[in-house]
Amino acid sequence: MEFLQAVEDVVKEFNNLEKRTVRIVGHLDADGISSTSILISALKRENIKFNVSIIKQIDQNILDELKKEDYPIIFFVDLGSGNLSMIEKALTGKHVFILDHHKPEDVKTNLIHLNPHLYEMDGDIELSGAGVVYLFARKLNEKNKDLSYLAVIGAIGDMQESKGFIGLNNEILKDAIQSRKIEIKDGLRMFGMQTRPLHKVLEYSTDPYVPGVTGNEKGAIRFLGEIGIELKENGKFKKLIHLNQDDTKKLITGIILRRLGSEDKPEDVLGPIYLLTNEEEENPTKDAREFATLLNACGRLNKPSLGIGTCLGNVNIKNKAINLLIDYKKEIINSLNWFYSHRNTSDIVERKGYIIINAEDNIRDTLIGTLASMISKSNLYANGTIILALAHTLEEDTKVSVRICGNSSVDTRNILNDILKVTGGIGGGHKGAAGCLILQEKEEEFIKTAEKVLGKVAIEEEIK
Repeated sequence: MEFLQAVEDVVKEFNNLEKRTVRIVGHLDADGISSTSILISALKRENIKFNVSIIKQIDQNILDELKKEDYPIIFFVDLGSGNLSMIEKALTGKHVFILDHHKPEDVKTNLIHLNPHLYEMDGDIELSGAGVVYLFARKLNEKNKDLSYLAVIGAIGDMQESKGFIGLNNEILKDAIQSRKIEIKDGLRMFGMQTRPLHKVLEYSTDPYVPGVTGNEKGAIRFLGEIGIELKENGKFKKLIHLNQDDTKKLITGIILRRLGSEDKPEDVLGPIYLLTNEEEENPTKDAREFATLLNACGRLNKPSLGIGTCLGNVNIKNKAINLLIDYKKEIINSLNWFYSHRNTSDIVERKGYIIINAEDNIRDTLIGTLASMISKSNLYANGTIILALAHTLEEDTKVSVRICGNSSVDTRNILNDILKVTGGIGGGHKGAAGCLILQEKEEEFIKTAEKVLGKVAIEEEIK
């Protein structure tokens, strides 16, 4: 495969360099933290020193700081492809490696740039940032196959798993199974099966959405009673992993029956579950989906070092990360509560085909994308509805996230680019999940422009 040959070429270039200390710059989401952790582990195996930063996105200030630093080799992981011209201009004279999977800026560059999009592969679904870094690490040293599970977690965190993996992601999963780091079980695909009480798993389940149960604690408890599953056992709330075979069948049948008539296939609740063999049951790091959420929590709450420490196997740090996950869940609930309580105010514009949420300082800028994603999966709005959400940053900019409800051919990156042509700003992301940063004084202009662009997209989709 041409891409794997490119990986080999990049490893050769790296091996030909004199190595003092390598500078690593990674993205703050689950994929970025997984990517960074893989590279750290690979460099440690080669006895190469390193220095790490985790950032929200690349800007001129960050590049100016990197330029001043005395590091001849810089790795950008899970970011950088959208900022090629900025990076090349700022870091002339340094050996820059960009290992990324986001859609690249359309420019010619002399940077060492490894990205599946350059080889007719879809970096949105076939290979994550962590996957790119893992393939680099595997070629650097075959022993790094034991890091494959981190690439699987990164891909899951970046929403690249859909009843299995495709492309090189699937090859990486095979490495993880062969290295006995991950095992796959078929079952009910619901988030929190290792850690949450069963009725809470049902209440917070947005994927799959269960009518009359999702978002309704009393409805979830009533549902369990109707299908004959006891809420508690020996005085303790049951978890999904505690159910015996009969109760599991009752639950699956009950959920499928509740979902009859929905746009999704009722049986879509079943599928592969990815479990980490070295992690204990009832731990959030046992299930790969929950592990990815924990890494996101660390990044979004500005404690990415806890996520990296967890990936590297530090038990004390992992315990701190698990405690942070509790804070993360509270902030998510607070964000959702703010959204629902402001639906009939000027903060939230609801139109046919699109929603604009202007949270200002009420929601962390690092959580606004998570909120938009949750709303997009909630069945609250029709399939194809575009969610555009804004929140202020500590740097007095505005973070914008765009998501889309259900399955749609609409590319959120194109929508953002059409708006940014008018307002200016730095954008990027994936087809179904894009984001940008704008100046706060441009916020009003951005929203007005967004309404025009989103209204036009909504009309075009309706005509189709």
